Amino acid sequence: MGAVWREQRWAVAWLSVAVLGVALVGGGACANEEGTAVYIVTMKQAPVFHKRLDLERFASSRVAAGGGGGGGDTPSTSILRKPRNSPAQPMNYGSYLVRLQNSLLKRTLRGEHYIKLYSYRYLINGFAVGITPRQAEKLSMRKEVANVMLDFSVRTATTHTPEFLGLPHGAWVQEGGPQCAGQGVVVGLIDTGIDPTHPSFADDLTTDNYPVPAHYSGICEVTNDFPSGSCNRKLVGARHFAASAITRGVFNASQDHASPSDSDGHGTHTASIAAGNHGIPVVVAGHHFGDASGMAPRAHIAVYKALYKSFGGFAADVVAAIDQAAEDNVDIISLSITPNRRPPGLATFFNPIDMALLSAVKAGIFVVQAAGNTGPSPKSMSSYSPWIFTVGASAHDREYTNYVLLGNNLTITGVGLAPGTDSDSMYTLIAAPHALKDNAASPTEMSLGECQDSSHLDEELIRGKILVCSYSIRFVLGLSSVKQALDTAKNVSAAGIIFYLDPFVIGFQLNPTPMNMPGLIIPSSDDSKVFLNYYNESLVRDETSNKIVSFGAVAKILGGLKPNYGFSAPNVMFYSARGPDPEDNSLSNADILKPNLIAPGSSIWGAWSSLGLDSAEFAGESFAMISGTSMAAPHVAGLAALIKQKFPYFSPSAIGSALSTTTALSDRQGNPIMAQRTYNNPNSTQSPATPFDMGSGFVNGTAALDPGLIFDCSYDDFFSFLCGINGSAPVVMNYTGNNCGASAVTGADLNLPSITIAVLNNTRKITRTVANVASDETYTVSYSAPYGAAVSASPTRFFIPSGQRQQVTFVVNATMNSTSASFGNVGFYGDKGHRVMIPFSVLSKVVHSS
Repeated sequence: MGAVWREQRWAVAWLSVAVLGVALVGGGACANEEGTAVYIVTMKQAPVFHKRLDLERFASSRVAAGGGGGGGDTPSTSILRKPRNSPAQPMNYGSYLVRLQNSLLKRTLRGEHYIKLYSYRYLINGFAVGITPRQAEKLSMRKEVANVMLDFSVRTATTHTPEFLGLPHGAWVQEGGPQCAGQGVVVGLIDTGIDPTHPSFADDLTTDNYPVPAHYSGICEVTNDFPSGSCNRKLVGARHFAASAITRGVFNASQDHASPSDSDGHGTHTASIAAGNHGIPVVVAGHHFGDASGMAPRAHIAVYKALYKSFGGFAADVVAAIDQAAEDNVDIISLSITPNRRPPGLATFFNPIDMALLSAVKAGIFVVQAAGNTGPSPKSMSSYSPWIFTVGASAHDREYTNYVLLGNNLTITGVGLAPGTDSDSMYTLIAAPHALKDNAASPTEMSLGECQDSSHLDEELIRGKILVCSYSIRFVLGLSSVKQALDTAKNVSAAGIIFYLDPFVIGFQLNPTPMNMPGLIIPSSDDSKVFLNYYNESLVRDETSNKIVSFGAVAKILGGLKPNYGFSAPNVMFYSARGPDPEDNSLSNADILKPNLIAPGSSIWGAWSSLGLDSAEFAGESFAMISGTSMAAPHVAGLAALIKQKFPYFSPSAIGSALSTTTALSDRQGNPIMAQRTYNNPNSTQSPATPFDMGSGFVNGTAALDPGLIFDCSYDDFFSFLCGINGSAPVVMNYTGNNCGASAVTGADLNLPSITIAVLNNTRKITRTVANVASDETYTVSYSAPYGAAVSASPTRFFIPSGQRQQVTFVVNATMNSTSASFGNVGFYGDKGHRVMIPFSVLSKVVHSS
């Protein structure tokens, strides 16, 4: 590249037109007129990338016909020789597509009002447009149009996790240390933007050569709040996409920022998890919690902002971000977002986001998506398609736990990044409603019990005591805050603060909260009841007036600034979405395993935007500890960058296979990984995790760099799978522009690193093909059959030279009638130490009598 990165200055005054490429037609009609909505329209003509592939194939066929090219595997068939996207693009063809789109709109909606929001041209040929339902119907009748779909909303779904994953002495060593791990790989994040001033994204921490990858062709958008110089050799590109939100009138310019700048915090956090710099000090509330690093600390970051604090996001903006990321030649796309509802229609796979991602996979981009935070119910999965690598959330072995020791010698566990009370002294407990000034507001007013206003509290009564406050649903909704309660406690000279959990706060993950005074939050409603019972029973009241005479409850707080390391991790978090994968809105099961695996997602340290509003407790801090599958996905995106660095020609499926077949199936003590089953007191309701909880298991980044065998799956395979869905031919044609032909391929037939059969009707033959990406090796195949099924394999032993393939066939027979899911596994054990494991799941078994 001639320059380290390219910047593009966009004047804020042009926001409604120039920034978003909006075409105002028919007298500048407002997109919010009655009945107007945003629609995503796809056209039948091939997009830029598909056209380029056709040209490359034509050129290759001409070389082959002329006797050139040599023998052996071609780049299109060899797992080790997948071509890198070339930055050279037939841009004149892309401009031609845009002209066709504009011409179609003008001819179809002549003299009518509409707003064109985006032109999609690289992965899909189409556009987003603000029109009425009648206009949408007119467009759908045009022969050039393949599909018209209503836009829909989406939502957002570390210092120690590198050590927990074994990277410093494993994967990073293999890549040359953290100063090299991931270099040359570009991770594209579709999220809420980024804080470019954060040291996690600086490029001047070392003097080593650190060029922008030559294949990346993106730009750095420049606005007033994302000034020139925001990008560098680490943060190589940044854009924002908000046309659909602006058209709907939900965009708040003062809060959401029409730029790549992150006013939420979520995007900065996920970017640092994936590829933040190594060794960045984590200082929060004046306390040092270690040094942070991303999974691939030397990888490069490209940001495509399509999510916003005040409303989430919309598919039209997300598809535009995906299309641009692919055109810019990112290597990996990470999405910590999921749809707000299950996609309607024939199958969950047929939606604009998943179909755009299918084209991204065709372009050689590995796609990672969060499973969603809708667990723990079965079929709660929010990431559906087999070409998307879906990540669930687990705990890891570090916990920041503090305690309150009560005067009756009971100890209750709490959460809070806070110091303890001084020495061994016990301090009197006093609840805020019992410490009101004379003639103060009613003690039943919620904000008083939540310690949000010190003006009504009696400082002399509270001085030197521990203030007791209620943690209600208002904290979850952002109407009350721990920071305000801390200010209250300081204003009334309290020695510390304790929050008890309101019983209505159920199913909410309480993260350790930074406090600059002794304090904690009791995260369990049962423990909160125990605490309150002790407090109330210790009150001394006047027998006549029932007024409180003295406060008898005492306690001391044991601090939570130092982490504790346990051995029961990892375990699946209650909020992590579960399989089986729903194929459609009737909740029929797909023959596809979801999630693909689990990764750390609970209480994760990550960089935080200086403007971040997503977590009020970390406002103004440079790091935050938050939880969710949103945190798990970028862990895997970063680990995928390490694989891409070592095996630059691996296909997306090959990267996914390396991650899936090398997972851990047990915790640090060697026991089965457990899964939380309920919102309330989740640790007390755990049971062994199944593949529908954890996929293939817990990610192992070091083992994934030496997978031994690979299960590869191509775009053509996924296309055949979509065609195999009953009645799908017109929909597939609409999305891909290609005719299906005859196909009986199901999800179980895809060459995935798992076997999932939704309905085993008597007997089924399943074939898997493995490729050897290591040295010559002999493998033995063993298996554990799911309950209610009998399994045989052929061959059960084979020698496979390096670079060659081997087909293995499994015959599965139902031995009983059952509608209960059962699980087994298949293991490929090499004589040179490789161990390749895939899960085997059968949901319904049906035996027909002869």
